Parts: sequence; C-alpha cells; structure tokens
Amino acid sequence: MGLFGHARMPPLGGATGWLNSEPLGPAELRGHVVLVNFWTWTCINWLRQEPYVRAWWQAYRGEGLLVVGVHTPEFSFEHDVEGVRRATRERAIDHPVAIDNDYAVWRAFANRYWPALYFVDREGVIRASHFGEGDDERSERTIQRLLGVERELVSVEGSGIEAQADWAHLRTPETYLGSDRAERLRRNWTLTGEWTTGGERVSLDRAGGAIAVRFEARDAHLVMAAAAGEPIPFRVLLDGEPPGASHGVDVDADGNGVLGDGRLYGLVRQRDAVRQRTAEITFLAPGAQAYAFTFG
Repeated sequence: MGLFGHARMPPLGGATGWLNSEPLGPAELRGHVVLVNFWTWTCINWLRQEPYVRAWWQAYRGEGLLVVGVHTPEFSFEHDVEGVRRATRERAIDHPVAIDNDYAVWRAFANRYWPALYFVDREGVIRASHFGEGDDERSERTIQRLLGVERELVSVEGSGIEAQADWAHLRTPETYLGSDRAERLRRNWTLTGEWTTGGERVSLDRAGGAIAVRFEARDAHLVMAAAAGEPIPFRVLLDGEPPGASHGVDVDADGNGVLGDGRLYGLVRQRDAVRQRTAEITFLAPGAQAYAFTFG
C-alpha cells in the first residue's frame, strides 16, 4: 500500500469516452471518497480483484464512495469500446468507467500497473495506492478510514475465471508470446504448424497449428483473439489426453472450445493434486491470435 502524501488526484479529462456515466470532472467528484481502479479486460490479476471492487462499490456507495474504473488497454484489440462495454456487462460493473484509449489518464497518474487502485479523500488528495491483486483487507480498511466508517468487512468469493489463485501451488509466471515481451530463457512453450510472430502476439496462418505450454499451477489461461472475427474451434489436450474433470471454464471435458471475442480463455483447472502439466491447444481454422498465458 503505497503512500502519496499530499499529491492531488489528476483530472480525468484525457478519457476518450465514458460508460455508465457522463464525464466526471472536479465538480462531480467533489465531496466523494474516490477509488480509481485501472484495469484492462484480459488481465487475470484484475479479474481476480474485480469481485472486491464490485463489493466495495455496493457496500459503501451510500456512505459517499465513488468508484471510477479507468480502462487502459494492454493489447491492441482492447481499444475496442464495444469490447470494454461487453466486459463491463459480463462482470456486472455499473460504476463509472473512463475509456483511456490514448493513455492520457494512465500518464497523468504516472501509472505502470494493471490493476492499480488509488484512494482519494474528499478533498481530492491521493492518500494511498495499491498495485496488483491481493491485500484486499487493507484496501477496504483504507476505504473505511477515508469515509469515517468502521464495520465488518464485506464477504467476497470469486467464482469461475474470477476465483482466487491457488497461490500455494502457483509456480509458473505470466508468459507473453509476442517478440516484444517473450521470455527468451527457459522458454516453456512451443509452436507447431505455420505461425507468424509479431510484437505482441503469434498468429496462426494455416489450420491445424498448435501451442503447447508446460506449467505448474491449478489454472492455465490464454489471452486470444480471432483475426477475422469468425469463430475458431480449438481443442485442448492435457498431457496428451482430454482434460476431463480438469477442463477450464471455456473448454468442455473433451477439450473442445471456441475462440470468439478477444479475451482471456480459461483452458485448465486442475481439480486433483496440482502438478506440472503440459497443455496443447490445437486450432481447427487459421486466424487464431495468441497473446499471453497466465496461471492461477
């Protein structure tokens, strides 16, 4: 929980659009405790934090809390406003969201992380910050302190893709596939078939190509998009076999899934003892774009 001393909250005027609200300026923010939440819809760390932000908004809005989400895209396809709108609907986000496609708000806060929380008092001064997921009890206590309330903390339990990571067994870090950020030492993934490597992604040129990743974690996710916007069937094998009970939320027990909207896809959730596994994802049509593996 970082401290900002007496730095004032930067204006939100650089936002390129708003969801769930008219544009918010100093007059609309005045008198509120403001929680600014930087996010991007493919970020697994934000997805696991979001149940808490939703719960705080519901629990404290009547006490004067105003949550302002700032959607700043990480990958190029996340500039799509309809995609942000879809993500807010799927995640039941009804607080104001600033669209930050030009990164102006991001730069104004000198922010570097997804997710990031900034806690602003009623005078517009940033009193604390938190980067990444976790430490949710301290974050809620900070909200209570700024509001001048003290009561039991909200009860939160994420489900599906929002479920908290199995930290005790998480051994594999986030893995980017594009050339700009790909891990070059001890690489844990391979491609088969005809692929083109770009700065932020790998793109499948011919049907039948596959990505295999070796990981040690309960969950394996892959950020993907379809180049032409047409659905692309894919199949996941876990150590060479259908995943069965260890399938993720976007795959059935036989390993079948469909790549549609650009987003994070849940491929594997181990339901027995977590151990090192190899997942192979084969795409039955060209045009699949893969950006990053994340684990939980």
